[in-house]
Amino acid sequence: MQDEVLAIAQHYRDRGDSENNFDELKNQWGWAGFTTHDRKLCQVMARITALIYNWWTIFMRLGIPEKHAEAITSRPLALHGIARRTRHANQTTVEVTSTHSKAQVIAEALTKVSGFLKRIKATAEQLAQPERWRLILSAAFQHFLGGRILGSTSRLANATG
Repeated sequence: MQDEVLAIAQHYRDRGDSENNFDELKNQWGWAGFTTHDRKLCQVMARITALIYNWWTIFMRLGIPEKHAEAITSRPLALHGIARRTRHANQTTVEVTSTHSKAQVIAEALTKVSGFLKRIKATAEQLAQPERWRLILSAAFQHFLGGRILGSTSRLANATG
């Protein structure tokens, strides 16, 4: 091997991190627990699971951008809440009261997501759907992108502010 010991240890950690997503899909999202003789049905269920996993990951990244929130911790954190929707003066408000011991963590995350979605809504009419998705994904993965906007245009840059 040409790498130093510290570099080899980092390679090992990186390999382990890459396997964590598959472990999470199998053990926390049930990707390994669905079998049938109908191959198409298996494919559909696997795709639905992967799609929901991706949506959940993007949603949690919008609220907690600096780290991956595994389902085993993020789902109970986000789902131990009671929501109430109220409508008044043509406005709809959703108020979430969490019963989780770490309610402040999810409150901060949901506040971030809510603020971001309000900014998207304010500029949504001028953005095409691909631009909205680039903006959402850029915000969700800002930690990896270093704040850069995917496919940046001036309209997208104005929408993030």
